[in-house]
Amino acid sequence: MYQPFQFFMPTQIFFGAGSLDNLGSAPLPGTKALIVIGGSSVKRLGYLDRVQALLKKQGVESVVFDKVQPNPVVEHVMEASSLARETGCDFVIGLGGGSSMDSAKSIAVMAANSGTYWDYIQGGSGKGLPIPCKPLPIVCITTTAGTGTEADPWTVITKEDTQEKIGFGFRGTFPTMSIVDPELMLSVPPKLTAYQGFDALFHAVEGYMATIASPMGDMFALQAIEYIAKYLPRAVNNGDDLEARAYVALANTYSGFVETISCCTSEHSIEHALSAFHPSLPHGAGLIMISWAYHEAYAPSCPERYARVASAMGQEASVDGFLNGLNSLKEACGVDKLKMSEFGITPDLFDEYAKTAFSTMGNLFELDRCKLTPADVVSILEKSYF
Repeated sequence: MYQPFQFFMPTQIFFGAGSLDNLGSAPLPGTKALIVIGGSSVKRLGYLDRVQALLKKQGVESVVFDKVQPNPVVEHVMEASSLARETGCDFVIGLGGGSSMDSAKSIAVMAANSGTYWDYIQGGSGKGLPIPCKPLPIVCITTTAGTGTEADPWTVITKEDTQEKIGFGFRGTFPTMSIVDPELMLSVPPKLTAYQGFDALFHAVEGYMATIASPMGDMFALQAIEYIAKYLPRAVNNGDDLEARAYVALANTYSGFVETISCCTSEHSIEHALSAFHPSLPHGAGLIMISWAYHEAYAPSCPERYARVASAMGQEASVDGFLNGLNSLKEACGVDKLKMSEFGITPDLFDEYAKTAFSTMGNLFELDRCKLTPADVVSILEKSYF
């Protein structure tokens, strides 16, 4: 039986090589931007200068916040939102990977509202309060292909003192505009290209496996999976392959659509618990390491869906076809030898990771076709550990 769905997508998306230039002519949602970045690459590669020059072409001033971490934290959301208010910024630009764009969404919420960010978070220790004021408008300019956050309302922020990493989003956190320019992705190193590409893959696979999957979301999911299986190894092994970069970027944006129409499953709950405890763990790497054991456990609940995903990956249409295809893709992208121990993950905390997965993002377990228990999560971690 098909699943009814709603589709709301208020974001104007400019996709394709050279699309960053649209920032210099397309209508913008304000006159002064807070540009949110992380690390030094967007500065070193000249992307920040280009963005500021394009804004200036339209008479738009800008202020830069450059402290975003790979796993963004509440402290920086609050600091940047204060900066936005103090400097009179009336919209927020996330420039970079998922961490910068997610941070921009959360900053936009807090620049327009009082209290602390965790007051509005549902799950874990969040108070789940209603958000009284509309967030500032958001523009996303992605320089990576992994989170799909340019095409969905979701943002993920960590509360460090309680080791909680929780997703959040609503209509107000959709970007007003997003720019997906694969030319900005040519410099992403092979390892990060792989981590990000697998994140996009699992957004599509999980959205396809969730109980709220629908024909419209399935269409985007299967196409995203096909593109990633075909083009991600090329992008990893030759970063200058613009065609491969473009198709992986398109798959990532499609996966964002899937996240808008459907949702992640508990694979993301488990990984969020791991990277909440270990902030240096790249999200995509965490997903890669638990993926085989997770999907082996999940597959009996919907083998026909795994067969269709396997077919999209160019494999035999079966559960084994999917699992074999997953391993083959890991090998082709050079991420088949990742070890949890290299990121500080230890078996003595497996029970704690499982408990955190349920307490912080337990809602995703409710969208699973199979009902995993904390003991099942521990078993998945045990099978994934080496």
